[in-house]
Amino acid sequence: MDEERPDAAEVVRRLGGNATWRKITQYSTDHSLKRAVAAGNLRKIARGVYALPETPLSYPAAASARGLVSHQSAAQHWKFETLHPDTSAHVTVPRHARPDPVRGVKLHFSDVPGVDDHGGVTSPIRTVLDCALTMPFAEALAIADSSLRLGVVDPDELIAAALARRGAGRQRMILVAREATAKAANAFESGLRATVIEAGIDGFEPQLRIQLPNREIWVDLGDPERKMALEGDSYAFHGSPEALRSDCERYNELVRLGWLPLRFAYDHVALEAAWLASVVADTCALRPSGRRKARRKPS
Repeated sequence: MDEERPDAAEVVRRLGGNATWRKITQYSTDHSLKRAVAAGNLRKIARGVYALPETPLSYPAAASARGLVSHQSAAQHWKFETLHPDTSAHVTVPRHARPDPVRGVKLHFSDVPGVDDHGGVTSPIRTVLDCALTMPFAEALAIADSSLRLGVVDPDELIAAALARRGAGRQRMILVAREATAKAANAFESGLRATVIEAGIDGFEPQLRIQLPNREIWVDLGDPERKMALEGDSYAFHGSPEALRSDCERYNELVRLGWLPLRFAYDHVALEAAWLASVVADTCALRPSGRRKARRKPS
């Protein structure tokens, strides 16, 4: 009798949110499983694999494919902030694996060493480097910055791991690792910095401290030699008259001290990076510095 055994959905909940038919029916019944699916309390996400509706697809998909939650899905697992949301489930399987395709699941093929398997999810460092290998530079840098900001990844260990990698894309991983910083306040700021880096413009430091006559402020990106500041402005930041007034005073004080602030919205970073880079480059040309452009664009 079903009443004598736990409900299938409750079994899956106790098993971590996803489980195979064999595991579920070990504790519940096939009838209870079918009833839970019909009621929407469980969903079938692959052949013989079921999950709770709220369980991210990446976890059961990885279990079904005998792989690891990886890339953007692993970044979400580790709570790394991302520049753009990603609704796909990313799973890494061994190079010679041939799992059945599943809608909404992006498969990556790589032999991940055991040390980088953290309970079915790629390790934080592996996650950052995988994202650096496969994602646009701005998005990868946002994830790398977040991993350092949270204290989950050590910057020296990240660089060492990037240098130890071999094969295609190694230089991309090294660039992300070397440019990553815990100083970046959020993913928006990381994306702004990435655009400047890709344009080959040197001199801008994240969260640069500037002393105004009556207070200290920090600008998102500041070049103390050119006395230029780059700021990412969000709609939420100016959500009150007081915030708008304070921000106006802040920028006017910067100008009074000889600083030149440039302000950009999220859409500029996300959709108009080329225009943003040209504005910064042309404005920098008005305030030349003695530095040489030595930075190499990511390849």
